[in-house]
Amino acid sequence: MAERRPAILAVDDEPAVLAAVARDLRRHFGERYRVLRAGSGADGLDLLGEMRTRGDSVAMLVADQRMPGMDGTDYLLKARGIYPEAKRVLLTAYADTAAAIAAINEVSLDYYLLKPWDPPEEQLYPVVEDLLTTWEAGAALESGGVRVIGHRYSRETHELRDFLARNRVPARWLDIERDAEARELLSAAGVGEDRLPVTLLEDGAVLQRPTVLQLAERLGVAGQPAADHYDLVIVGGGPAGLAAAVYGASEGLRTVLVEREAPGGQAGQSSRIENYLGFPAGLSGSDLARRATDQARRLGAELLSVSDAVALRVEGAGRFVELTGGGELSANTVLVASGVSYRMMAAPGFSELTGAGVYYGAALTEARSCADQHVVVIGGANSAGQAAVYFSGYAKRVSMLVRGDSLDRSMSHYLIEQIAALENVEVRTGTQAIAAHGEDGRLKSLEIRDAEGNVATEEADACFIFIGAVPRTDWLDGVLARDQAGFILAGPDVRENGWPLPREPYPLETSVPGVFVAGDVHSRSIKRVASAVGEGSMAVSLIHEYLASA
Repeated sequence: MAERRPAILAVDDEPAVLAAVARDLRRHFGERYRVLRAGSGADGLDLLGEMRTRGDSVAMLVADQRMPGMDGTDYLLKARGIYPEAKRVLLTAYADTAAAIAAINEVSLDYYLLKPWDPPEEQLYPVVEDLLTTWEAGAALESGGVRVIGHRYSRETHELRDFLARNRVPARWLDIERDAEARELLSAAGVGEDRLPVTLLEDGAVLQRPTVLQLAERLGVAGQPAADHYDLVIVGGGPAGLAAAVYGASEGLRTVLVEREAPGGQAGQSSRIENYLGFPAGLSGSDLARRATDQARRLGAELLSVSDAVALRVEGAGRFVELTGGGELSANTVLVASGVSYRMMAAPGFSELTGAGVYYGAALTEARSCADQHVVVIGGANSAGQAAVYFSGYAKRVSMLVRGDSLDRSMSHYLIEQIAALENVEVRTGTQAIAAHGEDGRLKSLEIRDAEGNVATEEADACFIFIGAVPRTDWLDGVLARDQAGFILAGPDVRENGWPLPREPYPLETSVPGVFVAGDVHSRSIKRVASAVGEGSMAVSLIHEYLASA
């Protein structure tokens, strides 16, 4: 029996409007999706309940705002509890725009459409196609053919899961302690539990205790350069690097991007970016990375993942980037967008428990495993706030430990308001974790010192750390001028640091002509996604000037 197609459910109390939206959706998406209808919010919820019981998949919910008994916002709020991953679209009249904007926050609305949507080829189909593409990408990740079997509190298992998620490789995670299927698969493969983690590939291969690099090579994620020489080599695949790849390739530069982990950088781990221009409903860092990566590749840029730069060498007009494994990239210009790494906790116990209950960054792969547990978030900036909001949807309780006396100086106002509205999130200012304790190889508790100096030990199931960042510039030691913290100097800042040419350095040009910098690793950068994207695109313009004058 063929698998049922995922559904799009449209709800409207006006039969003519409901028929029109169903007709237009069927016309363009009917081959891929079942288009269903309901005449009220109550009928829509009943239908969704039946579909959930049958195990049907729902990709999108479309609802009119003005309906008697239950308006569209209220319906979508209730429907989210049944199908949380479905995309949510509100149909509104112009007079209801304020309600639609409010619904963005209330129900995590993905889009609102003004009625009428004629012509649908311009007003309806592009919007729906974009939302469905995003839903399909997420659904593929959930049902993927790669299966990882291991212990939840295993550093090696966590690294494999995180690698697959951040590189958007469709995969399923099976906990050997909770999932009977995991034990059945191991038995069928003839592999003992002492060989975990185990990865089962779609071609039938069984990888026992693989490294991330070994898995990447088997999956074809780790690419090889296609050329001997490039116009532009970009080191780092965060927003700055991806923006430079898009602009460089689109403007005719032979461009290659090298990324040590996964496209998106630290921004790619963000659960929700809400202040990026042009996305009123916000978007996840993973979604931003996917869109930018697809765009860069479509325009002709090469992307080398799971490959790291280890040295920069200058020979005349040539710039050479040496890679892990002994490879090398030759280029006319280089853009360093290698970003930053999360600062590590120096307190006792944290190092030993990293990957086994202690995590740096949001580690979104761990969210569902935190259901009904106590999660601790250490830090008070935006990344910590976004993580607290995200984990509040899964954990029973989230405690934010903030060293400062307030969030006001380090966190955006919209995040502070969101956190204040969450009943299961507690913000504890003037508080520090001074030790982590484990049991059976996993995090068990934290020693916490409050503002009055009192120390108490509290049980904790998972701890996510955001305490600042250090630049990834060790590989440039002795080559580029850096400030005392290791961030790369550029533009006017390098004139007093050995600038070799009579002309002035370009604004993002480092102490080595033809080598530019963008994003968080830049000494004067503003730590925002939009500014990183701006610097990445600006760098390409400056690179054109450099090449024209070289």
